[in-house]
This record gives sequence, C-alpha cells and structure tokens, in this order.
Amino acid sequence: MTRSPRTTLRTATGLAAAALVALALAGCVTSGDEPAETSAPPTETTATLEAADVTVLAAASLTEAFDDLAAQFEEANPDVTITVSYGGSGALATQIIEGAPADVFASAAEPPMQQVVDAGLATGPVVFATNTLELVVPAGNPAGVTGLDDLANPDLRIALCDESVPCGAASAKLLANEGITAAPDTLESDVKAVLTKVSLGEVDAALVYRTDVKAAGDDVEGIEVPAAADVVNRYPIAAITDPSSDADEAQVAAAAAFVEFVTGDAGRKTLDTYGFGTP
Repeated sequence: MTRSPRTTLRTATGLAAAALVALALAGCVTSGDEPAETSAPPTETTATLEAADVTVLAAASLTEAFDDLAAQFEEANPDVTITVSYGGSGALATQIIEGAPADVFASAAEPPMQQVVDAGLATGPVVFATNTLELVVPAGNPAGVTGLDDLANPDLRIALCDESVPCGAASAKLLANEGITAAPDTLESDVKAVLTKVSLGEVDAALVYRTDVKAAGDDVEGIEVPAAADVVNRYPIAAITDPSSDADEAQVAAAAAFVEFVTGDAGRKTLDTYGFGTP
C-alpha cells in the first residue's frame, strides 16, 4: 500500500497555523502530543479460486467424510464444483491409468496410489488418514456372533471384501495373523457393498472399517477386534498430473487447493468426526 509522504512545515512563525490546517484536513483535532487518528489500512483479502469443475475419485469408505468435505470446500469457494465418485481403490486406480477423467485421487491404501504414481499420473501423495477393521453384524446380532472366529463357521452367512480392494487385503491379513480360515458366502468389490449386505440382514457377519460401522448407525452393531490394531490402512491423496489432460489452470489450481484442504486442519477435524485416525 502506498502512503502519501508527510510534509514538514519548517517556518517557525507558521507552525500554529499549519497545525490547525493539518487537523482540519484530517477531520479531527487532538490534544497534546497524541497523533491524529487515521483510517485503518484495508484488510488484505485472499484471492478466491476461479470457476472450475473438479472430479475426485475416492475410496468407498470415504463416502460420508468426503461428501461433507466437498460441501465445505464448495461453500468456501462458490465458483468451484466438486464431483466425487466412490468405489474400490484398486478399480479407481485402474480407471485413472486407463484415462478416466480425474483431478484428485484418494485411496484407502497405499498400493493403489503407488500404481497411479508409477504410471506418471501423480506425484507426492500425502497420507491424510488411517482406518482399521471391525466385525459388524445386523442390528440385534441375531446369529449371536461374538468374535473373529465366527467368520470360519460354515453355518453362518459371511461377507468379506474381495482381496483386490484394500478392505479385502486388510481382512485377509488380519485373518491370516489370527490363524483363521474364513468361509465367506460372498466377496464384494468395495466395503460399502459389504456393509449393505449386513444392514439388510442378508449376512450374519462381515469385516468392514470402523468408520463404516459408525456411518451405518443403528442399522448394524460393531464388535471390536483387538488384533485389528496391527493391520492399519493408510489413506493417501494426490492431485492427478496427467500431462495429456486438457485441464485448464483454474481446474489444476482448484484440485491442488482441495487436496490442501483435505490434508489441512479443517480436513483433519472433519475426518476425526467420522472416525478416521491420524496418519
């Protein structure tokens, strides 16, 4: 901000008159040696993002949290539209590599993100959340499930995520660690599909993320599995940097800003609300 230089009147005989003139011009009079009040300098404003449509591909387990985060971001940046598509992280990574439109990728585990990085489509992913598995049963627990061992009971209807997606890989690792051979009746492509089977009472028990149990509310009941603390999923996020993309500068800037928002304080607060752990 440019300030007008002060003019010093040095004529001894005109000091009193000059002071009165200066005070009159300022619109106020002060007494003694107090300086005249001046208007506060204008507050510096942060530049808003230009109009842009940002496509985010995110792990299914992030559905509720990212719906909330996208709404918050759009409220703070009215010219930006965030569209989030959810699915299994492995399938989403494949879609990105095969050319599906995407500006941001948020995975439920690091291997799918690494595939995108290795393809030259993302750099510097940041782990922004963690999650662990929990046993889940329909409300009322009609089959009387008590623990992880029940997943090996052939008389129970069991649902698991397919091992090709992070929740399935984590489930397989957890079961192997505990020496349990599960007898799943169905293998699903993402964790929300597993949760739906449970909430509808189509299966007696399943393994999902603790955040999904929380999101389902009274439709299901969770049974904590202490051993799950040793199998932690780390969630990375990154902006897609496809050199062949036709994304304009505003779109690239908005995508980067959304990643910064998710990994910042506001994002952390929201993720805490939905039960995600810190990296």
